[in-house]
Amino acid sequence: QLNMAKKKEEFLKEFKEGPLQFKPTYKFDLDSEVYDTSEKKRKPAWTDRILWKVKNFSEVASKEGEFPEEENPISVTLNSYVSHMSYGISDHKPVTGTFKLEMKPLVSDPLVVLNPEGEWSAEHDVLIRYSAAPELPSSAWDWIGLFQVTFRHVKDYVTYAWVEDDEISSSRDSKEVYMSASEIPKMGGEFLLCYFSNNLQSIVGISEPFQV
Repeated sequence: QLNMAKKKEEFLKEFKEGPLQFKPTYKFDLDSEVYDTSEKKRKPAWTDRILWKVKNFSEVASKEGEFPEEENPISVTLNSYVSHMSYGISDHKPVTGTFKLEMKPLVSDPLVVLNPEGEWSAEHDVLIRYSAAPELPSSAWDWIGLFQVTFRHVKDYVTYAWVEDDEISSSRDSKEVYMSASEIPKMGGEFLLCYFSNNLQSIVGISEPFQV
């Protein structure tokens, strides 16, 4: 039924599905692996399914005159597609899929280049020098965060500085902002600086690792 619908319904045609290498997941007697023994005796069916599609950014970009030669920046690979027969609280058996997601950078050069100035420690205020590409849509709400090298999310910052409120010098080529000594971790370690763009809602520059 699903395969027939994919041929007829336009919105379903681009969706993919992994191979059905597990038994039908419906309909079971509760708390068992026995198919329907009620009076209806419904036929087993692959009712629970996982479909996916990746938006073709390349086609959208090409229409707008950007990245016409580039491949789609996002690719998805299905690693596993299985049912879980041990669950018995429903007449369905749950189905899960695990995927590998690869995201290619949209730009080859960072929009912001960051460098920690001098020796960093909790004994004195520290300086950050950065330069931004002309095409960066800067905002007063942009900030630079101090992260441990093992950070996994933009909210994992140790501390941060506002690029506008904490600016202490500016030239045509670069700007400097400061971080207060009271915010620098006393235990030290290896850290990174990351520039977060409020307009783009993403990190657009990462420094080389350095010691505090």
